[in-house]
Amino acid sequence: MGFSAEWLALRDPADQAARDAVLARRAARAAGPAPLIVDLGAGTGATWRALSPLLPPGARWRFVDNDPALLSIAAAAAGEGAEIVIADLADLEALPLAGATLVTASALLDLVSADWVAGLVARLGVPFYAALSYDGRMDWTPKDPRDAAITAAFNRHQTGDKGLGPALGPDAADHAARAFEAAGFTVTLADSPWLLGPEMAALQRDLCDGIAAAAAETGLGDAADWGRARRETAALSRCMIGHLDILALPPVPPPEIAHVQH
Repeated sequence: MGFSAEWLALRDPADQAARDAVLARRAARAAGPAPLIVDLGAGTGATWRALSPLLPPGARWRFVDNDPALLSIAAAAAGEGAEIVIADLADLEALPLAGATLVTASALLDLVSADWVAGLVARLGVPFYAALSYDGRMDWTPKDPRDAAITAAFNRHQTGDKGLGPALGPDAADHAARAFEAAGFTVTLADSPWLLGPEMAALQRDLCDGIAAAAAETGLGDAADWGRARRETAALSRCMIGHLDILALPPVPPPEIAHVQH
């Protein structure tokens, strides 16, 4: 699992526009009055860019990723109050969650396994906010008769091992919601689709290259032709790529009962 800074920069405007604003505000409130946010798979700081305007002054961030180059970009942007931790996300027990008031992730859950989610749920007693998990939906205008087959092949590819076990792929957000609910968390899901028009033709082209390559790896013979056709029409095309955001709030412990001696 790894992404270039160039790809992350290209997708960032679409990500920021897609996030559900209500859920983002609720996540920021859930972080509390003196937040310490631990951002898993932080990359160049997409979650920081989205949430920092919503947080109180003095909010601290701990960026966790396995790529020091990406982390350095995130830390430079966040400035004072940011900490970076180079870590293997696969090692759940070693994740630096101590002191966190909110744990976050962006575009990560669809890359992890059911076991990884179960392990994270078992460790968390604080709110969890994960945005932009791919949910399997694609819709293109104009249509191509191969669209449905490409989407099905890409979705199959998304369940392969991305470095964190057999990936949940399009089922990620729904699976995570069930896992957190089973642990007593209150869970909210919200739509956060990419809506890409001709003004995002460069992103559409890179996206189609990736989709076509993944679909081809499943054995779909005309995936490359589909990718070339989509690249050629990107300046005239629109597409919707489905994502979901999730906010899981831990159960509130019952108030302590004061024992009054008579």
